[in-house]
Amino acid sequence: MTLVEAGVLGVVQGLTEFLPISSIAHLRVVPALFGWDDPGAAFSAVIQLGTLLAVLVYFAGDLRGMIRSALKGIFDGKPWASQEARLAWFITIGTFPIGICGLAFKQHIEGGWRSLYVIAASLIVLGTLLWAAERRAAFQREVAQIGWLDSQLIGLAQALALIPGASRSGTTMTAAMLLGLTREAAARFSFLLGIPAIGAAGVFELRELLKHGVGEAGLPALAVATATSAVSGYLAIDLLLRYLRRNTTYIFVWYRIGLGLLLLALLGAGILRPLG
Repeated sequence: MTLVEAGVLGVVQGLTEFLPISSIAHLRVVPALFGWDDPGAAFSAVIQLGTLLAVLVYFAGDLRGMIRSALKGIFDGKPWASQEARLAWFITIGTFPIGICGLAFKQHIEGGWRSLYVIAASLIVLGTLLWAAERRAAFQREVAQIGWLDSQLIGLAQALALIPGASRSGTTMTAAMLLGLTREAAARFSFLLGIPAIGAAGVFELRELLKHGVGEAGLPALAVATATSAVSGYLAIDLLLRYLRRNTTYIFVWYRIGLGLLLLALLGAGILRPLG
C-alpha cells in the first residue's frame, strides 16, 4: 500500500465513520473501484483510532462531565444520581452487545461477510430501515431523556453494524430515531456510544498487527491513514450535526440504496469481484 492510497483510505474512513453510509463498505468499495487490494478488516479497525481521536476531541467537554459525574456518583454511593452519570453508564452497558457479538462472529466479520454482495444487501436493507425511521419517528426527545431501555435497544442496533455495509452510525441513529429522538440527538448519542467499541476494536487489532507484523501496509501507511481519518472524522462530525439540525436523513437513504444497487450491477457485470 502506498502512502497516497493510505491517505485516501484514511479520508474515506473519517468521512464515512460518522455519516450513516458505512465506513467498512467504502473501505471495500473504493479500493475495488481503483483496482487496489482490500486493506483488510484489521487495517480498517486500526485506522478507526483516528476517528476515535476525532470524537474524543469534539466531545471532550461532554465526556469530562460524564466521567466526573460517574466518579462522584460512585464515591457518594449514588451512581445514578445525575443524568450525566446515568448517560456514562448507559454508554458503558450499551457497548456490551457489540463486544460480545464481535468476539463471537470475528471469523465471519474478517472473512466471508466482507463480500461485496453482503455489503450491497446491507446498504439497501439498512437504507430502507432508515427511510422507515424518517417516516415514522416523532423526533421529540433529546439525549438527556434517554433511559436504560433506550440505551440497550440502541446498543443492540449497534451490534448489527458488525455486518459490513450496515454502518454503526446508521444502525444506532435509526434505532434512536425510532425511539423518538431528534435527528441531532440520535447522531450525538450514536457518536458517544461508539467510543468504547471503536477504541476496543482499534486497540485489539493494532496489538494483533504489531504482534504478527503489519503486512504490506506497513507502519507509515497505518500512521498516514490514521492521521487523515482523524482530521476528516472531526469535520464529518461537525458537518453532520449542523446538517441534521435543519435537514432530514433522506439524502443518506437514497445514497445507500443507490450505492447498493450500483454494486449489484457491477458485480453482475463482472466488473467487480465479491472478495479481494
